[in-house]
Amino acid sequence: MEHEKDAGPATGSLRERKKRETRQRISDVATTLFAARGFDHVTVAEVAKAAQVSTMTVFNHFPRKEDLFLDRIPEAVELFSDAVRDRPDGTPALTGLRELLLRLLDQRHPLAGVGDTFPHFWRIVLGSPALRARAREGVEELEDALAEAIGGPGARLTAALTVAAYRTVYVTTAGRLLAGERAADIAEDHRARVNAAFDALERALPPGT
Repeated sequence: MEHEKDAGPATGSLRERKKRETRQRISDVATTLFAARGFDHVTVAEVAKAAQVSTMTVFNHFPRKEDLFLDRIPEAVELFSDAVRDRPDGTPALTGLRELLLRLLDQRHPLAGVGDTFPHFWRIVLGSPALRARAREGVEELEDALAEAIGGPGARLTAALTVAAYRTVYVTTAGRLLAGERAADIAEDHRARVNAAFDALERALPPGT
């Protein structure tokens, strides 16, 4: 009986790892196909065949075709929400969010948007009305989750202004990379614009927000 108890968590852990690996493989295969042929010219069935899984398995991991490419929206929602919920007592929500965004930059995390490979990603998004629409929905989902995490009076305004401020920083960086500038040359400017955006938010919103 003790052996069976010990095997449970290990089995669960192995199952979760395999699920993550399958999800990543499907996403990688989809991204390769989208890059080669364009998002709107690839079907979910073709992605499933190339990834050697069923179409149902694809939809089990990605509810919509657009989520195969914009697969980091759930991660962004989780990271932003956790930055607020897990901040130390007495720390303003804006401080937790500023620290998160600077940490993502230091890690060159894809959600920071600072990297020499990202222009190719953005061109695929810009070339597809469906992906552009899903990206806008993702921004709304992020704003909703952030407002819930902040809670209390003014939470919706704080969330909306914070997401808008960072979107402005992100889009500016994307535009410069698309224009041919190198990530290494604009990373510190990105950092400065994140800090400037949050300085402005702190001035505009009630103290301690």
